[in-house]
Amino acid sequence: MNVFDRNINFDALMKFSQISRSTQQHLKNVYSSLTICMLVAGVGAYVHVFTRLLQGGLLSFLGSIGLMIWLAMTPHSLETEKKRLAILCGFAFFTGVGLGPAMDFVISVNPSIIVTAFLGTSVIFACFTLSALYAQRRSYLFLGGTLMSGLSVLLLLSMFNMFYGSVMLFKAHMYLGLVVMCGFVLFDTQLIIEKAEMGDKDYIWHCVDLFLDFITIFRKLMMILATNEKDKKKEKK
Repeated sequence: MNVFDRNINFDALMKFSQISRSTQQHLKNVYSSLTICMLVAGVGAYVHVFTRLLQGGLLSFLGSIGLMIWLAMTPHSLETEKKRLAILCGFAFFTGVGLGPAMDFVISVNPSIIVTAFLGTSVIFACFTLSALYAQRRSYLFLGGTLMSGLSVLLLLSMFNMFYGSVMLFKAHMYLGLVVMCGFVLFDTQLIIEKAEMGDKDYIWHCVDLFLDFITIFRKLMMILATNEKDKKKEKK
């Protein structure tokens, strides 16, 4: 064996022997839809930040929730595929608009944080996705209970902090939320694989799970970076 031979077999890297061909095709559809959602959400955020034609807030939140419910109630079939894709794009658009207020705050601190947070989120999402794809099947599904407990803790922290307004609790909520959502990328990816292997090929609805994971990680990371930057500016003063 030549220890200096560092040639990489890229064909081997792209093989997912534990995933059937039909599920691999399903995943391609999921991630293609996810890419479209990212672009449409970017347009929604642009509309809020630069045009002010739509404002992120209660109405955009209700719009995204309404479209998600409509998507969930629309059956998955070839006849409804285009309709459901249009609903998905509408959901992504209003979700992007809903990011507007958080982005306004970040821009007031340092606009470059948005780019940094997006790149960081992309790296985090890609790493955890690849970990889930290459790991043994079902190996991360056990995280479901732990992650739901984490969400319950986050909800309690949020409710508790509504009355006390603690900066420390706010930061703890952001960091814990980031960790929990990274775990959901692992869990949701493997859950989508298992559903596909069982015959559930609704790639549009599966895309919603990963899209929400990405957006939540982006929001958390963006706020963490902005808060840290703001604290540094206060210390300099």
